[in-house]
Amino acid sequence: MEGFNVAVVGVTGIVGQEFIKVLEQCSFPVASIKLLTPEHSSDVKLFFNHRRIEVRDAKPEAFRDVDITFFFAGSGVSRRLSPLAAEAGAVVIDDSPAFRMDPAVPLVVPEVNPQDIEWHKGIIASPSCSTIQTVVALYPLHEVNHVERIVVSTYQSVSSSGAAAVQELTNQSRLVLEGRRICPHVYSHQIAFNVLPEIDVFLDSGYTREEQRIVEETRKILHTEGIAISATCVRVPVYFGHSEAVNVEFSSPITSEEARVILAQAPGVRVLDDPSVSFYPQPWAASGSEHVFVGRIRKDISHPNGLVMWIVADNLRKGAALNAVQIAEQGIERGWIRLRNSVASLNE
Repeated sequence: MEGFNVAVVGVTGIVGQEFIKVLEQCSFPVASIKLLTPEHSSDVKLFFNHRRIEVRDAKPEAFRDVDITFFFAGSGVSRRLSPLAAEAGAVVIDDSPAFRMDPAVPLVVPEVNPQDIEWHKGIIASPSCSTIQTVVALYPLHEVNHVERIVVSTYQSVSSSGAAAVQELTNQSRLVLEGRRICPHVYSHQIAFNVLPEIDVFLDSGYTREEQRIVEETRKILHTEGIAISATCVRVPVYFGHSEAVNVEFSSPITSEEARVILAQAPGVRVLDDPSVSFYPQPWAASGSEHVFVGRIRKDISHPNGLVMWIVADNLRKGAALNAVQIAEQGIERGWIRLRNSVASLNE
């Protein structure tokens, strides 16, 4: 396979750093790579495939001759630069919320709706980390027995708030153990030895924006507006890995045994479910893994068509970096993302 000219915006952030690791480990066909930051780079250099590469400022001219640009720099940067990258001829894969609910932009989880890549117009969005692990686990069941209602409570690690939040958890934990006073900066309240039922801003509905994202993104990815969804998102003092307690109601009864068989065969899913020996998914064990882990699958005693399960995934890896790479891989494999010279020849 021919190599692609790749640009990565936001490479100095915690997700951008994970993306570089994933890109190397996946042996993605890279002919050349530009490492970019929306902030002044100050002569920062990073390694890719054992080569030291200078991190440059993310300016519009940086997207010339680029085939694929990956964005990990937040909504503001994506709204400003993604259209410019697309206009320059690159296919943009954006990890921010900027374009997720734009009807003209596909929102893709490759294990669920890779076919949506086909209708991209230069920008493809990747969902939030919590949405990704939810739909990867539920879609195989939804194909067999239509999902009618989802109630999800997320327990989200601090790493999805960036490196500053990871450091704040470390600093606060030390201060608490030393009996010293804490002054929160990243979050509204102390996160060490605490849980915060607040992720992103509160809306007039009483839900947070993160909770609303899960609702809207899940419906868009599954192509169904009929699913009733309610979410509660909680920040927990865990460094890496998001966990979810999910209650699902189906159109007809389904047993936990049937669900385990379906999920055991599903792409991207690993079933860890033996309560007799306390065998179930945990965020520390999921760290660094590409899979979505499902366990504690049981009948919902409150509803004849319901199941309850516990879903865990690495929020930086599968929840962001890997999903972006998989979008590109699927697009290339199916001929929907091409080298610039291939596109030019097709248009001649």
